[in-house]
Amino acid sequence: MASRRDFFRTLLKPAAVLPENKEKAPSRVRPPYVVDASLFQSLCAECESKACATACEESIIVIAAEGDPVINFAKGGCTFCDACAEACEAGVLDKERGPKRIAARFMIDVKSCVAHHGTICFACKEPCLDNAILFNGLFNPVIDMDRCTACGFCLDRCPTRAISYEATV
Repeated sequence: MASRRDFFRTLLKPAAVLPENKEKAPSRVRPPYVVDASLFQSLCAECESKACATACEESIIVIAAEGDPVINFAKGGCTFCDACAEACEAGVLDKERGPKRIAARFMIDVKSCVAHHGTICFACKEPCLDNAILFNGLFNPVIDMDRCTACGFCLDRCPTRAISYEATV
């Protein structure tokens, strides 16, 4: 049986080896409910109210330098509360017509993930309300992209930052 000290060593060891994809800046991810990407590009930058960002209950929608709203997962995840879509005056975010998911792809780096190295860890699975993180036995978590809404709550729960993401649109 492994000691407590060994457990903490496994947490630190993968974190020292950062994969190549961690060196890139995080991609710009749009809020949920985007109906049309071209309308988003043109209308959001011109929007003066920025009501979607102020309405966001989790405060994860921020306004980029270009003037368009983006998701900042460093502050948390999306609960899909619909407040951003309800506040969008231009109709670019529409909870009835737009998808109830964020256009991002989440990935688990097996080199950094402690579960992939034999340590029992369910830190990423616990906050996943969509049951999108599946385990092969007690180890080897994978993200089921059909279930994943890209809410982002798994990101900051991972003790070794083994989960990353990229925008899909």
